[in-house]
Amino acid sequence: MSSMDIHQIFQHLHHRYPFLLIDRVLDYTVGEYLVAIKNVTYNEPFFQGHFPHRPIMPGVLVIEAMAQATGILSFKTAELQPEGNSLYYLVGIDNARFKQPVEPGDQLLIEVKLIRTTHGVWKYAATAKVDDKLVASANLMCMKRDISN
Repeated sequence: MSSMDIHQIFQHLHHRYPFLLIDRVLDYTVGEYLVAIKNVTYNEPFFQGHFPHRPIMPGVLVIEAMAQATGILSFKTAELQPEGNSLYYLVGIDNARFKQPVEPGDQLLIEVKLIRTTHGVWKYAATAKVDDKLVASANLMCMKRDISN
């Protein structure tokens, strides 16, 4: 079983607070899958406005957490780390479904499975669960792009 703590995650993602949405990688196999967690706390900045009387994690941020998990697996699989002049971008979302809300106190269990890599585009099947209940699923595509400063 392979895992990653927050310090190892920092080496594979450019994201930082408040936008880093992966707290720990529980398991992964290079080129196959990755399982990660996001601890959802009431102190998350988005809860102030989404929604004040019934805080719910925005669905787009659940998708972003899944996308960050794909980024980690892509870097691990390609045996690379983020460089100053390149990033893995989310370039496509298909079949996104939201089954139930994510609330403060929940722990998202994020699973991503590599479906294929074609012409530099990585395609993944992703799910997010809370207490073994599916809360979201999507097929995500990411691609490494060079950026100019």
